[in-house]
Amino acid sequence: MDCRDQIALIIPSLNPDEKLIRLLEGLRDEGFRRILLVNDGSSEDTLPLFEQAEQEFGCRLLVHPVNLGKGRALKDAFAWIRREWPDCEGAVTVDADGQHLPKDIRACAEMLCTHPDCLVLGCRDFSAEHIPPRSRYGNRLTRVVLRMLCGISVSDTQTGLRGIPLSLMPALEKLPGERFEFELNMLLEAQEKQIPLAEVPIDTVYIEENRTSHFHPLRDSLRIYAVFAKFLLSSLLSFLVDMGAFSLLVFLLERPLPGLYIPAATGAARVLSAGTNFLLNKHGVFRDRGPNPAAVWKYLALCVIQAGLSALGVSLLFALTHWNETLIKLLVDTLLFLISFPIQREWVFKRKNK
Repeated sequence: MDCRDQIALIIPSLNPDEKLIRLLEGLRDEGFRRILLVNDGSSEDTLPLFEQAEQEFGCRLLVHPVNLGKGRALKDAFAWIRREWPDCEGAVTVDADGQHLPKDIRACAEMLCTHPDCLVLGCRDFSAEHIPPRSRYGNRLTRVVLRMLCGISVSDTQTGLRGIPLSLMPALEKLPGERFEFELNMLLEAQEKQIPLAEVPIDTVYIEENRTSHFHPLRDSLRIYAVFAKFLLSSLLSFLVDMGAFSLLVFLLERPLPGLYIPAATGAARVLSAGTNFLLNKHGVFRDRGPNPAAVWKYLALCVIQAGLSALGVSLLFALTHWNETLIKLLVDTLLFLISFPIQREWVFKRKNK
């Protein structure tokens, strides 16, 4: 069956201009027949464009009386498609500002048809000289953070051209994020559900220096990076428990256990913080839902090794420098955290692929 019959197109739009009409003309030439256009609270002077989309191009229209954000527009569109076009294999999301060429939209639709178990990403090349700096550097930074903190490696983190399997839509409708942060949450959800990512190279198009984009670098970057705050918060809370207990125990044990008080304080403090950190990481950070006995034993093994390295490192550095023990522990444990985070992500809490 032709992919144009199996795949719907979703176009969220806020205050569109003539580029929307040119996009629809190109999609008509490509033979797409199922197009859902979302009017996300556009001004009254743009309503004739939406009427033209319905009457001339046969688009179905979903209207938000006020602007609710791109994330909400996509989630409402997913629900509409599952209800009205349940025979679809999935949908391709398309930006209304002309950045996505019809041939690239079709390429993503064909990829989704041949790989219905994948989340398809139309990925741009950000190395070209004509790329606006806010897009070039914003994407690079997000790629690095996403790879380091989440283990997700994609070449275009902010692409709006995506192929969504119908089976993934119910989970996406429940995801937090009403605006641009929803697209990052989508990648995290795909990772949690072990859904493969399929990248399709597409042309990099920026019209009028991307002035019509509704992505605001500062405001929306703050929303996006707020997703990563839970990683740091879990470590901070556990760190405070660990450092507080360590400092107290050093004070209490220095005289009764000369020569042994640092290892003893380190071990006892780590036991208290480890339980806190395990629960926070399992449920809040790595989203490991349900029973996972193997993670307990892996985490305990990691804690024992990490505690041993911490005690050894603090003792050696104290013998060499005679600095404050708490300061030395801060330096040592910061290094160990940077090492242990990918180990927890890739070994402790990572379940085997189904």
